[in-house]
Amino acid sequence: MTGRQLDLFPADAGVQPGVPLRAPEIPLIPAPPAILPLRPDALPAGTRWREVALDAQTLGFLLRRSRRKSIGLVIRDDGLLVQAPAWSTLPQIDQVVRDKAGWILRKLEERAERLQLLALQATQWRAGGAIPYLGVRIELALDGTRAVRYAGDADAPRPGDILSLPLPEDADADRIRDSAGAWLQQRARIDFGRRLDRFLAAAGQSLEGWGLSSATGRWGSCTSDRRIRLNWRLIHFQPPLIDYVVAHEVAHLRVMNHGPAFWRELERLQPGFKAARDTLAQHSPDSLPLI
Repeated sequence: MTGRQLDLFPADAGVQPGVPLRAPEIPLIPAPPAILPLRPDALPAGTRWREVALDAQTLGFLLRRSRRKSIGLVIRDDGLLVQAPAWSTLPQIDQVVRDKAGWILRKLEERAERLQLLALQATQWRAGGAIPYLGVRIELALDGTRAVRYAGDADAPRPGDILSLPLPEDADADRIRDSAGAWLQQRARIDFGRRLDRFLAAAGQSLEGWGLSSATGRWGSCTSDRRIRLNWRLIHFQPPLIDYVVAHEVAHLRVMNHGPAFWRELERLQPGFKAARDTLAQHSPDSLPLI
């Protein structure tokens, strides 16, 4: 946790301050592939494996000799491929890799994130697939003979709890995603409502109304006419992160800007809120579940 103030909020709070949409880390989403590729069990024809020591790590890559006139770098799903002319020496090739290390590592990280999302998209929306709910992984089951049901305590889920959707076994991914999304939104309304009641009581404030949002740019918002909107996708995340967004918007009922008085009110409502704020700030929206 850091004590520095993060640039999470718009400079001009206006009449609709809120938390910009940045996705927190969700431990239950499958870990992304390793950023630095490992030596494959079998090398593609015409290639060799080579490793170059960088400042803080060792970068492995496939090397292929070719008729090209210069050394080329290609990021593929299996990692870095270096294509080099026959006349180039190994020290020359290694130096090109070192010189381009920043670009290579950035592209390998993008590759890992893309492969993670593709894997999640391919495996999530099926019987036996998993989705994040209140910070834990729950499994999906299909049963077209009964109404939707949750095997476990929906208020305090545990890893491996089963959400049975009222769909036939041959339902396609779109139907499964829509059905799971509808259940998650129903749970979001229940869960967020309770959190709002708790923070409103602590703040001594009241609302004109609140609702769920599907915004792509904010986790929450509060208007000058005392209406709060909360992004339903928060239901994926750990309770402390949800509490932070709810407390943030409730604090705006007293202070409609992000000045010192606002942060004092937020600290009063949620002591130690910076840990949740920092978590929200450190991750890309690409880590959101694909709903």
